[in-house]
Amino acid sequence: MLQQTLNGNWNMRDVKNSRWVQARVPGSVMGTLLEHKLVGDPHWRLNEYEARELFRKDYEFCREFHVSQELYDKDRIELLCHGLDTLAEIYINDVLLAKANNMHRIWRFDCKAHLKQGDNQIRIVFLSPINYIESQEPGENKEITYTSTGAMSGNQYLRKAHCMFGWDWGAQVPDAGIWRDIELLGYSDGRIEDINIIQKHSEGKVELNIRTQLELLQAGEYELKYTLTTPGNQKKVYTAKVEGAKNDYTITVEQPELWWPNGYGDQPLYHLSVMAMNGQECMDQKDFTLGLRTLTVSQEKDEWGREFAFMVNGVKIFAKGADYIPEDLVYSRITPERIEYLIASSARANFNCLRVWGGGYYPSDTFYDLCDQYGIIVWQDLMFACNVYDLTEEFEENIIREAEDNVRRIRHHACLGIWCGNNEMEMAWVSWGDVICHSQQLRADYIKQFEYVIPKAVKANDQSTFFWPSSPSSGGCFDDPNDENRGDVHYWDVWHGLKPFEDYRNYYFRFCSEFGFQSFPSIKTIKSFTEEADRNIFSKVMESHQKNGSANGKILYYLSENFLYPKDFEGLLYVSQILQGIAIKFGVEHWRRHRGRCMGAIYWQLNDDWPVASWSSIDYFGRWKALHYMAKNFFAPVAGTLARSGNVIEVHVQNERREAKQCQVVVTLRKMDFTQIRSDHFAMTIPALSAAKLGVLDYSEFIRGIEDEVYVEAVFTDEDGHVSTEVEVFVPFKHLKLEEPGITYEIEEASDCYMISLKAERLACFVELDFAEADAIFEENYFYLSNQEAKVIRLKKADIWGAQFTNAREVADQLRIRSLRDTY
Repeated sequence: MLQQTLNGNWNMRDVKNSRWVQARVPGSVMGTLLEHKLVGDPHWRLNEYEARELFRKDYEFCREFHVSQELYDKDRIELLCHGLDTLAEIYINDVLLAKANNMHRIWRFDCKAHLKQGDNQIRIVFLSPINYIESQEPGENKEITYTSTGAMSGNQYLRKAHCMFGWDWGAQVPDAGIWRDIELLGYSDGRIEDINIIQKHSEGKVELNIRTQLELLQAGEYELKYTLTTPGNQKKVYTAKVEGAKNDYTITVEQPELWWPNGYGDQPLYHLSVMAMNGQECMDQKDFTLGLRTLTVSQEKDEWGREFAFMVNGVKIFAKGADYIPEDLVYSRITPERIEYLIASSARANFNCLRVWGGGYYPSDTFYDLCDQYGIIVWQDLMFACNVYDLTEEFEENIIREAEDNVRRIRHHACLGIWCGNNEMEMAWVSWGDVICHSQQLRADYIKQFEYVIPKAVKANDQSTFFWPSSPSSGGCFDDPNDENRGDVHYWDVWHGLKPFEDYRNYYFRFCSEFGFQSFPSIKTIKSFTEEADRNIFSKVMESHQKNGSANGKILYYLSENFLYPKDFEGLLYVSQILQGIAIKFGVEHWRRHRGRCMGAIYWQLNDDWPVASWSSIDYFGRWKALHYMAKNFFAPVAGTLARSGNVIEVHVQNERREAKQCQVVVTLRKMDFTQIRSDHFAMTIPALSAAKLGVLDYSEFIRGIEDEVYVEAVFTDEDGHVSTEVEVFVPFKHLKLEEPGITYEIEEASDCYMISLKAERLACFVELDFAEADAIFEENYFYLSNQEAKVIRLKKADIWGAQFTNAREVADQLRIRSLRDTY
């Protein structure tokens, strides 16, 4: 097989404009216009609205390419388009080859008849997505009135990432272009059409059943050559004669090295190469990276109903993570480096799971490769979210092909844990008034699409991975989809419902796959899209970078319940992040304390696609918010927690390791100046994969009349030497008699890091470390200084970006430290 890339330099124009500009492919209209400074940055102030209107136009991409005699002599030549966004007309040498209408599909077109040996031209016209959705005429009883918050009406008609039309955290910039690789493939004998690898595990071995589908253009004596490389780089080669279009071959791996999620073991990866041979010539080759594991979802009945738990190699794990959205408004800017930064940041915060949300796109192969490497289980939504769909014959055929393309591409990955039909649509048909009001025909379309068409298409291509009809769901058929005792749940009463954080403790969900709380990004991120006059959360610009209409008011409501009003804008941003972290911490710790009944806490959301106020724990520029630092602690494999009810405090430890862990905790009641009032010590061996209560302490007689002048400090130490500190107070922080903490610090330089040693004279809450200009990931942040001892925070030199330091003095000059008391 001959491959010829068509990536690289193209030309692009608005079809009504004679001026061409150079464009890079993979790329997009917006990316090209930004590169040539022909449009303002959509992030800046109110520019997004100007950017949106650009997509009422049609655009075309064009390039010349040379077809060699060798390629032209092949019996078949195909144009392979890995991603066309979205309404595309493809012309070769000014003759229409084909049309495409789904950005999620891989398009393959036989194009030899359109080519000539020598110089050729390809031109792809992208029609306006806005004009398309606005021109749709619904059939009888198929009128759709529902539109998700922040989105453009009609986005459900086009198989394009829904959030490109806006969401309640994203701008309306429905970009277009050749967003993934494009190439020519030429072959004469045949090619590999599909390979499905089925793992069968038994004691001491794994059988890899390799099912290879070939397209053979000519009869011949063909062979399949299989090369399996172990994690230790030992290779074994196997060959088998081709029996026909369908070929099965089994490789047995003795004493396999098993793949585990992050925190449960290692992630050894095998490499499998499959070559279709015609004599000594390789006709085609496919390569796979494999993790050997069993992975499914257990739904065993128990005393509460039915569990919902990922089970890996027979071990039921507690899923810890967040929901993932596209990293950018302009998809060509989503680089492998940015993807790895997010996944590495997830693993560093002790995640073992990411949910790929259904309103975005199917991520690149790089995403899944990295999740394999870092041990991150992927909950994979299919790309349907918060919409009502008209299931026409054309739409049905389109989504079947979409499912086939993506299931075949992703299914072999060790990280793949679940296929899920959609986001929130079953629940919408049951409980959202503005969805329920639609016709019975559209309601029937939902059942057909998500409980027949989609599962059938998925299972036809992947019989190994667990399928779930919707999120949340109890199993389908509109049967109480947000049931607390079955399936997964989306819980939003804290935040949308303005319930207090304590409301989390009223629920023992089997698996909470969405819950969240908003915050503002840091001042450095705010400055990237505002002028100084815009820096008020109710300014037009700030409200435009807040796509959930009432959210700024919600932040202020929760702030008023918990904290004193900050004295300045930067203080408000900081306190909003503390609120967000506390809220999610409250829920996660409660559910982890009830491990076994609850087996997953996936918060909304991991990341942003532009600089915005949102539910993310990492902002658009990669800056960790307070929530992400707190997640590193509350998702720790062995995590200590305090649960207060009135003046009584319970001491808990959750052990998510596969072996028992000894844990000790010293719990001390202190005054603000660190004076010790009472101290208690507990020790226990916590069984593997369990949660335990170590003790209960009633402080009523010790704190009467001084509730606002004291706090409880718990220092947890496990047998591996990991130390964590938890602090609990008896009144809201707004009523706590905090004094200036008197923080001092010293910085020492080591070969690969800086050691920041901090001390305080009095209790310091939510101590934040940051730099005036540089950015960094600190070993710990938003922590307490709760006793006289120095707290040492390590800062790796590799974790500093945006500016470089040459010595400890420069670090000290740029370091900015604040705590809660500094905000009022």
